[in-house]
Amino acid sequence: MHNLTASSPTLTIPTNASPSYPSSSSLPFPIRVQFTNSFKTQNSLSLNRNGYRLFSMIHRSKPTDSRNGFSRKLGVEDGGVEVYAGYGVGDGGEVEFEVGGGFAIGDRDIDRDIDIATLGNLCVDIVLNVPKLPPPEINERKDYMDRLSASPPDKRYWEAGGNCNTAIAAARLGLKCVAIGHVGSEIYGNFLLDVLNDEGIGVVGMSGNLDAVDSAAAEYETLLCWVLVDPQHRHGFCSRADFSNEPAFSWMNALISDVKAAVQRTKVLFVNGYGFDELSPSLIVAALKHAVKVGTCVFFDPGPRGKSLSLGTPEQQSALGDYLRMSDVILLTSDEAEALTGISDPILAGQELLRRSERAKWIAVKMGTKGSILISLSGVAYAPAFKVRVVDTVGCGDSFLAAIAYGFVHKMPKLHTLVLANAVGAATAMGCGAGRNVATLKQVVELIKAGDLIEDTESGKEILDKCTDVQEITLLSKMMVNGGVDRVNRLSFEDVAPELLTRLKSVEVEEALPS
Repeated sequence: MHNLTASSPTLTIPTNASPSYPSSSSLPFPIRVQFTNSFKTQNSLSLNRNGYRLFSMIHRSKPTDSRNGFSRKLGVEDGGVEVYAGYGVGDGGEVEFEVGGGFAIGDRDIDRDIDIATLGNLCVDIVLNVPKLPPPEINERKDYMDRLSASPPDKRYWEAGGNCNTAIAAARLGLKCVAIGHVGSEIYGNFLLDVLNDEGIGVVGMSGNLDAVDSAAAEYETLLCWVLVDPQHRHGFCSRADFSNEPAFSWMNALISDVKAAVQRTKVLFVNGYGFDELSPSLIVAALKHAVKVGTCVFFDPGPRGKSLSLGTPEQQSALGDYLRMSDVILLTSDEAEALTGISDPILAGQELLRRSERAKWIAVKMGTKGSILISLSGVAYAPAFKVRVVDTVGCGDSFLAAIAYGFVHKMPKLHTLVLANAVGAATAMGCGAGRNVATLKQVVELIKAGDLIEDTESGKEILDKCTDVQEITLLSKMMVNGGVDRVNRLSFEDVAPELLTRLKSVEVEEALPS
């Protein structure tokens, strides 16, 4: 811990400070920051060092709060930054802090050679066509699965699943990826390792040394997920995790040193709600807290598990709350956003999640054929979906997330990031299943070149109607537009596509180079 002393330097933000304070590479650490001005509605400020954001804050006016001379102190463990916020006389505002949002905190410069690491949820999907989906009753469902698993199905029905989908999609975009999780030593585990290796994805085991136990026992085996497709192309999913009150790998109780090192080396740690099927809430929260401590950005997608976690055990509810409060980027569908906030409108629900969070920079909401929105402290961006022939939606959200991570890591504009994410998700929907069937770089490039968007003028109008108190709105249009008016910035697809294609071309060139 870097402790402040009486002689520690103070950076004073004057009354006339601009919303974004200039970055400085010469600031000594630890440092005290004193805000002396009375902020206006929606002012924001950030402090940077060596190009990395150490903290940022946003002020939203709150007229009912008339505190004068209020001071809030925020210490950052191992971060060397301690923040004091002082209100001017008569200021009725509320200041929300976001600390450790960059890749380095304080005076610790970390070499991060991994772009994204996924935590848990490494499984093998067994994709089968069935005459009807499994019954809902739990005992009948288990009997159904037991009959399926009585003998291993042909290997042609096996596919990498879970977080492997995100890792593979990200690797195909040129990101350096690592999958953190447990893989057994049986045939399914070997298959999974081979697939990830072929895609250039590293694997960091969470289980440590299992020599002292019977690693062939069922609880140590690779998790299987049966993906069942009926004649109407409806999906049903079941795994052994569905039939236990305990996580599949409940025997794991601590982060081993290899996992901690991997989290510290990565720029983004991704966790989703399905991770709770495998890992205990305490272990998942331990990964979150370690990531925050070492300055790693956390992406969280609660997925369909979000609602059940919110109604689950006290430990599950607490863990969900921690992730919603401490993640840097939260990704969900509009239905999932409503389930967590009780707000049906995806924009307002996203804004509510942003308000509840202490650290969130982006809230990404997926709306299917209506496109997607990205909500940040500074505004809202919206991009319509691509028009494709949908074959299978499994893995689309995972692929979308991979592209959001690409844009985040490469500091791309929000709208460009959304367009890329929509393209990657759409390209995956054109194939059957996930795993090795997620979007390829070639498919994504072809979609962007074609530029066939579902022009949804109603969604764009709704955004304008709902975002009356947002600083900036950025909308993508299929046709040429004449810039923006006031706080609305309209960009045509012809403005965005060339920049994306240039980036993706460089990925193609790098992949073509001999390793």
